[in-house]
Amino acid sequence: MDLQLSPLSVTTMIRMDHTHVMAAFHRYRRSTPWWRKHAIVELICTALEIHAQLEEEIFYPALRAALPTDDTLATSKSDHDKMREDIARLRAMRPNDAAYDARFMHLMREVIHHVADEETLLLPSAERALASQLSQLGQRMSTRRLQLVAQRRPAAIAVNTVATFPAASFAMVSLGAFFLAHCLRPASTRRSRRFVYRRTREDRG
Repeated sequence: MDLQLSPLSVTTMIRMDHTHVMAAFHRYRRSTPWWRKHAIVELICTALEIHAQLEEEIFYPALRAALPTDDTLATSKSDHDKMREDIARLRAMRPNDAAYDARFMHLMREVIHHVADEETLLLPSAERALASQLSQLGQRMSTRRLQLVAQRRPAAIAVNTVATFPAASFAMVSLGAFFLAHCLRPASTRRSRRFVYRRTREDRG
């Protein structure tokens, strides 16, 4: 049987982004080696930048059109601007700088506050106001995400992901390889295997 995946809604994708960043935050420790701190911070900063751009290009305009009098969007955009300033300051530092940990913790608190606001206010409103558009917006976000990742050194993102989530990364790579092999196998081969499986069941019956 061929695997068919339903498109994720835009709000589901946003929640998944939040979960991924929160998990990465929790991998950071003051005692973490400097090289791993750098990988974690780079992964988080890149993920946040891509996430913010996706929201601003796709999600916020759709929600603004549906809820033109909602003031929450202005707050969310302001949060993104502050986050970008924090990221710039963090990237101007080195992991062994005395204030690096404090600067990172400040970014983490700001992001946690932003996520709480979005998940309690913005996303429920979007699911009511954009109910018929959620899957379409999710597809647009998926396509645009691939473009943004391709612009940001995918190899570096992969290395930072492995350094941040070593065990999970191995499992994800293995699973990804399995599905990639399945998708790349010629359709005629997949059909022939289904035919053999069906004939075998008929013979047993």
